[in-house]
Amino acid sequence: MSYPHSGRRTSAQPSPARSSRRAGPPQAPTATQLVAQEQAGVVRFARKLLGVPYSYGGASPGSGFDCSGFTRFVYAHFGVDLPHLSVAQFDVGRPIARALLQPGDLVFFDGLGHVGLYIGGGRFIHAPHSGTSVSVDSLDGWYASRYDGARRLI
Repeated sequence: MSYPHSGRRTSAQPSPARSSRRAGPPQAPTATQLVAQEQAGVVRFARKLLGVPYSYGGASPGSGFDCSGFTRFVYAHFGVDLPHLSVAQFDVGRPIARALLQPGDLVFFDGLGHVGLYIGGGRFIHAPHSGTSVSVDSLDGWYASRYDGARRLI
């Protein structure tokens, strides 16, 4: 019950709604969120190169790509300088267990003779071999039996 002009409320009347949000500036993204955004950007950029023909020694969309030229080109776009040799790229970044792969990680196969870029969902993008073009494949099958490891650069 409320008394006229008293401003008092009884328990029978609801209290004004309170917001659970705090007033103030928006929260800045965490370091983890920033890394995830950059990794997603790496994958988006790599996907734009789908269909570029394989070319041994190639390192650009105009000349085509070999596997390490592809990963080198993608990461150069984000300011990361990689050597143009898959075995040398294996020495860059930090080792990542297969169960902990995240989009943007480099994945290595076949005695470190092949490299691709993990895109999530058990798949990776790469420049496979002569007669093909940049494409997406599963880590299962042939690649699972030839998997050598992964490196995280971001």
